[in-house]
Amino acid sequence: MMENNPPAKKKILFVCVENSNRSQMSQAFARILGGDKVEAFSAGSHPSGIVNPKAIVAMKELNYDLSQHDSKSLKEVEPFAPFDAVVTMGCGDACPWMPARQFIDWQIPDPKHLEPEAFNTVRDLIAEKVKALLASILAS
Repeated sequence: MMENNPPAKKKILFVCVENSNRSQMSQAFARILGGDKVEAFSAGSHPSGIVNPKAIVAMKELNYDLSQHDSKSLKEVEPFAPFDAVVTMGCGDACPWMPARQFIDWQIPDPKHLEPEAFNTVRDLIAEKVKALLASILAS
């Protein structure tokens, strides 16, 4: 009798500069929307060492506890490579290469200094982009 192995989880890495806003929220949405089909990671090219309290508040509004996340460097997530996708956001030339099947660059403004309403607009844009990304990755 053949064993029915579940399909391997898709591994996605989200990278921004500080790993305190965009990549953290992207990782959260990948976990929320992808469930047990994805393994989501986030890191920063120059991590700040903290998750922005604004991002924590913005995600808490959607019942997700971002305060459990840590701001990480790329070195810390390297052991999990290769990834199915690496998504970069605003780190430009500072975004280092990481073994992956595909590289995607999202032009998403850094919401760090935005007021809550504008911050949430960026959060919702990230949610839409993650939803589209998961649809394409999980279909492959």
